Amino acid sequence: MDRRSFLASGLAAAGVVAAPAAAAPLSKMKIRRIRYYEPRRPNPTFNQSDRIVTVETDAGITGIGEGGSKDMLQQCAAMLIGEDPSRIDHLWQMLYRGFFYPPGREKLHALGALDLALWDIKGKALGVPVYELLGGLSRDYIECYSTGFPSKGSVKDTARACLEAGFRAYRTSLVGAVKGTLNARQVVEKTFEHCRELREGIGKDGDWSIDFHTCLDLPDAVRLATLIESLNPLLVEDPLRSENPGALKNFRAQAKVPVAVGEQFGAKWDFNELIENRTIDYIRGTLPNVGGITEFMKIAALCETHYVGIVPHFTGPISLAALVHVLAVFSGPVLMEITGQGPRPSPYLPQGAEFHSGKLWPRDAPGLGVAFDPKGAELIAEIGERSSRIRINRRLDGSITNW
Repeated sequence: MDRRSFLASGLAAAGVVAAPAAAAPLSKMKIRRIRYYEPRRPNPTFNQSDRIVTVETDAGITGIGEGGSKDMLQQCAAMLIGEDPSRIDHLWQMLYRGFFYPPGREKLHALGALDLALWDIKGKALGVPVYELLGGLSRDYIECYSTGFPSKGSVKDTARACLEAGFRAYRTSLVGAVKGTLNARQVVEKTFEHCRELREGIGKDGDWSIDFHTCLDLPDAVRLATLIESLNPLLVEDPLRSENPGALKNFRAQAKVPVAVGEQFGAKWDFNELIENRTIDYIRGTLPNVGGITEFMKIAALCETHYVGIVPHFTGPISLAALVHVLAVFSGPVLMEITGQGPRPSPYLPQGAEFHSGKLWPRDAPGLGVAFDPKGAELIAEIGERSSRIRINRRLDGSITNW
């Protein structure tokens, strides 16, 4: 018995959802049931939802995804019952357009969770990692930067320890707010001094980044960006609020630091103009928030044609594993945000992303390469009947359009 078969048999004996023993014919599979689970201590932040979805097929292959909320997931899942899971982009269009109004970012999150599971199914059915379905590896590993690296005393020592642990960069944020009260001018001054100490700690060759966290108005954001320019930040995250992306043109015209934006965004239409106009240098879109792997790869294509890099925000552990696949096949610059010293073990995820030496590593395992143990989570929804409310039109060739 080879290593992959041995691992699969052991996980199956433990009741864990993992890769099947043999591939199944894609065209003969149908989706028969979708289940939705909640971890014992779920992440309360919606756009970092770590709820788990499993998409079961009549061929015995189950896909694993993550994200969304119960009501959004149920509406989307009911549209998939009886469908061929291999027609991923077709199903994405149906989920996105099947109730006429384009979904908001909350529903897109649930759509993305299901999309992750469909890619997991296809990889398992063909016996290959998802990154092979996306074109194969473009890099050996994914460089990471740390948010909230454990304090080692001073900011100098903490930043230095972060880089010594193998991370590409140390990430900081604004400093100086007092009990939730932000005096912007004082915060700008204190943050600049903080960043100057940070640079001293890592030396001229170390990399660091800063998140303005959408806290500052345009004049203060420009002032801080101008002050830290000489300290050579790798990137500045979210310098302004996200509701009006066009306002970033004003920031861009006055600041010379590299800009990363998009952790609060959704599908490609949120990013399109920013990428087209070269208003940003990096997108921060992530999984499942943008609508899953299907949509992420379309955004990545926009990035490639405009020389824009990808720096995803962290979400949940299954999505982190999925991000390894999409980042590993992108030819442009990428960097992944990691909290602390690396991903923490999850009781419901005996096999997740492979992380060590400050980096994420592609795993040679079918599908997303994750395993889910339902005993570590609570079943909160089960969908086995198809929705009768789907409203779509089809072109003469069978492709989907709006009604």
